Amino acid sequence: MKTRKLGTLEVTALGVGCMGMSHGYGPAADKREMIALIRSAHEQGVTFFDTAEVYGTQADPHANERLVGEALEGIRDRVQIVSKFGIRF
Repeated sequence: MKTRKLGTLEVTALGVGCMGMSHGYGPAADKREMIALIRSAHEQGVTFFDTAEVYGTQADPHANERLVGEALEGIRDRVQIVSKFGIRF
C-alpha cells in the first residue's frame, strides 16, 4: 500500500472514514459489521482511520470513537487514528 506524509505521520494513501458507521447517513450501521469492515481494511493494508467526537449522537458523542477503538484493539500500535475535537452539536 502506498503511503503519504501527513505532518510527521506516515499514513496509507487510502484511509477509512468512519463517520457513516454511526452518524450522518441514516441510522447507525450494525456494530459487528462495522468492526469486521475496519478489521478487513487493516488486513488489506490500510492503517489510517478517521473518526471524531461528533460522529456519535448528542446523547453519546463518543460512540464512533469507541467503535473504532474496539475494532482496532490489539493492533493499535500498527495504525494511525485521526480525530477531530471541539466541534459542538
